[in-house]
Amino acid sequence: MKTGSIISYILAAIAIILSFLFILGSFSPDGSSSWLVVGIIGLMIGFALIFAGVRLAAKAKAAGDTVYNVNLDLPGNIQMDTVKCQSCGSPLNPTDIKIVNGAAMVQCHSCGTTYQITEEPKW
Repeated sequence: MKTGSIISYILAAIAIILSFLFILGSFSPDGSSSWLVVGIIGLMIGFALIFAGVRLAAKAKAAGDTVYNVNLDLPGNIQMDTVKCQSCGSPLNPTDIKIVNGAAMVQCHSCGTTYQITEEPKW
């Protein structure tokens, strides 16, 4: 959440509480009718601040979409092996492999099987 939306929510809470007190005070024997007008205007300002805070939070969420690129530096000589589907044996393309929640997942384009790629120890 952005700082602007948090400040907007805090100011809205203060405005609504004070406006409520002005409205209650206008109905007391010592109160005046102008306090009711001030209270209603304060409520409108408070709700406008809540609306502004929601808009700021939504804008921050939309702007927060980021793309992460992962580059691997592999030591030594690396030989490429073909990756085959565990179910049907069809060769898999690099486009079939996706990172989901930090794990490498593959979906076979031939049979539709989805599974996680595990790396076997090399020793």
